Amino acid sequence: MLTTAADAPLRGAALIKDEVKRLPDRPGVYRMVGDDAEVLYVGKARSLKKRVTQYAQGRFHTQRIANMVDLTRSMEFITTRTETDALLLEINLIKQLKPRFNVLLRDDKSFPEIVIRREHAAAQLRKHRGAHTIKGDYFGPFASAGAVNRTLNTLQKAFLLRSCSDSVYDSRTRPCMLHQIHRCAAPCTGLISLPDYNALVEEAGDFLHGRSRAVMGKISAEMQAASDDLEFERAARLRDRIRALASIAQEQQINPETVDEADVFALHAEGGQACVQVFFFRAGQNWGNRAYFPRVDKTDEDGLIMEAFIGQFYDDKPIPRLILTNVEPAERELLQDAFALKGGRKVEIIRPQRGEKRQLVEHAVINAREALGRKMAESSAQSKLLAGVCEAFGLEAPPGRIEVYDNSHIMGTNAVGGMIVAGPDGFQKSQYRKFNIKGTDITPGDDFGMMKEVLRRRFGRLVKEEEAGEAVIRPDLVLIDGGAGQISAVIEVMADLGVEDIAVVGVAKGPDRDAGLERFFIPGKPYFMLEPKSPVLYYLQRLRDEAHRFAIGTHRAKRAIEMKKNPLDEIEGVGPGRKRALLHAFGSARGVSRASVDDLLKVEGVSAALAERIYGFFRKG
Repeated sequence: MLTTAADAPLRGAALIKDEVKRLPDRPGVYRMVGDDAEVLYVGKARSLKKRVTQYAQGRFHTQRIANMVDLTRSMEFITTRTETDALLLEINLIKQLKPRFNVLLRDDKSFPEIVIRREHAAAQLRKHRGAHTIKGDYFGPFASAGAVNRTLNTLQKAFLLRSCSDSVYDSRTRPCMLHQIHRCAAPCTGLISLPDYNALVEEAGDFLHGRSRAVMGKISAEMQAASDDLEFERAARLRDRIRALASIAQEQQINPETVDEADVFALHAEGGQACVQVFFFRAGQNWGNRAYFPRVDKTDEDGLIMEAFIGQFYDDKPIPRLILTNVEPAERELLQDAFALKGGRKVEIIRPQRGEKRQLVEHAVINAREALGRKMAESSAQSKLLAGVCEAFGLEAPPGRIEVYDNSHIMGTNAVGGMIVAGPDGFQKSQYRKFNIKGTDITPGDDFGMMKEVLRRRFGRLVKEEEAGEAVIRPDLVLIDGGAGQISAVIEVMADLGVEDIAVVGVAKGPDRDAGLERFFIPGKPYFMLEPKSPVLYYLQRLRDEAHRFAIGTHRAKRAIEMKKNPLDEIEGVGPGRKRALLHAFGSARGVSRASVDDLLKVEGVSAALAERIYGFFRKG
């Protein structure tokens, strides 16, 4: 049967022109979809009909938009009640679908915060990430885990608040080491009364809310009073608290006087790349900054980049009352309305022209420009290294995604596998994966068996996702820490799963494990070595060392968790209450293990049957 041109499916501008006929004059979101159901672009509109008509007319500002229209095979539409609702939905869909023609915020992670947790009679000071599901007061965001850890350490010195878990707190019979080094007031053992401890909690809250001068003035007055009463030890402790609080202000490079709460965004774009530097100011203090490198096109206007970036940035983060930028976002007022609707309070987006706010923005611009310069220099060097890897291993093209695997264990115990990912943008830590070795048929210490399990799980899942039609990124190169034996085991797994077209290379340490004498194994070829001072060799060593570091770190974390497990948790009938009573009576799980049945019966809540069970548990076999 012949197919005429009239029967051929519509595509590109013709398809869009046909869709316009049925579109309403209402706000909404549209998706342009290409081959294989790939979402090319997500956009919002005050009027779907008017906005999509612009694509149908065939008059485009850039060749990039023309290409996008030409690739369009279908369109999807969602109408919304208001344009603000359309903006919020657009932001959510862009982050979820990651269309290739949208400005895209990459490497987006939740920020650490400090929480004063108030679910317990003695409030706990701790670091927190994610949703605010814990009852308490939250302070943040901090730009990095390092920034929040430094602040936590200082707050512990200044306010002596506990950081231990409730179970540790309830089982203490004597003060812990943190009390000995003057970083906890030890409410667990009654060395401070709960009313006095709660006064310290309120002082910490006041300090984090920006009332630092009042808090320091109060502590200073207490220190003077203690000195006047000849209580010199107490005066010295109060002096140390004041010094700790002062150190927070000294560590911050900028502490504005006229800005209490604001986020500062500075965009610098050059050569088809962009950097957005974000500074966080809370309680009148600089709580750190972070550089982002969104995916942009050289034709994207700065205002559109800033609008897309800020919208995606606050999709899952608390929004401050004030946002300062060096570039006014396109549709600034619409963004303000959307943020006010989402945050439940008025939000201002300002491009300051003078004063301290302008100085804050200019400082962020300098940081954005310098960060982009470093990024572009690193990208150039990275491209050369990847081209060298391509040549060394005979690949068809420089690898865009390299996966490196390593195992870690001690005599086969707590065995884990680690996978790191690297590419043109360096290490992609959000893509790292850990694998707890689960195979019961693996002999302890069998590195070949462990590696086979890790690869089978990783690529078995990849094959299933591909069969389900999901968007999957295959690695261009797999590096294995090992020689011919490891490579043979890996190739066997890859062949079974039907992914033997992925390049695999083994990296074996040289004689005496000397760096620089590594041997490289490619299936079906004799091993070879690279020039000892080759930049490509140094790069491959870095990849291997990073995989080794990640695997060892994962193993140590798993081992630490195992070591912290209390054997009492495994005994049927011993819940939190009886566990607490046993620990109070005997001091530790080891003390319980040494107790006789008669001693166990003396503990409140322990019956004869339970005493026998506990006694037998520690003497089984």
